[in-house]
Amino acid sequence: MRKPEFIYVTYIETTPEKLWEALTSSEFSRRYWFGTELRSDFKVGSPLALVMDGSITDTGEILEADRPRRLSYSFKHEINDEMRNEPPTKVVFSIEPHGKFVKLTLTHEGFAEGSKLLDGISKGWPAILSSLKSLLESGTALAIPVSALGIEGVS
Repeated sequence: MRKPEFIYVTYIETTPEKLWEALTSSEFSRRYWFGTELRSDFKVGSPLALVMDGSITDTGEILEADRPRRLSYSFKHEINDEMRNEPPTKVVFSIEPHGKFVKLTLTHEGFAEGSKLLDGISKGWPAILSSLKSLLESGTALAIPVSALGIEGVS
């Protein structure tokens, strides 16, 4: 039986290179991802840490880094007790040029049945990627408070 997955597709008026930079730069991520820093050198096998307000919220390992086409990493939540005990999952960003737009497909997969993490990321990813799209297209990220998303274990 296939494990549950989350898929999100959006079109952004940007270039693949600018989108790659936004997905791999702490300076960019802090602006659209609730102040979260992405810490990694984004080389295959390197560690990844998502840091919010000085606390590591999620960890992983870079699985694939094909600039500016595809980025993948394992994902393990570290804050909420229930989600921390779930096995690592996998995040994949696929970037495809479409004229003056870029098609971004996010796939987050490998969740256990009844996963609390799947519920949390299903609320978080749409807000994060909507804010990313807004930042790249208008220069202003969305000011969505994390508390408004009702994601347990994230402040």
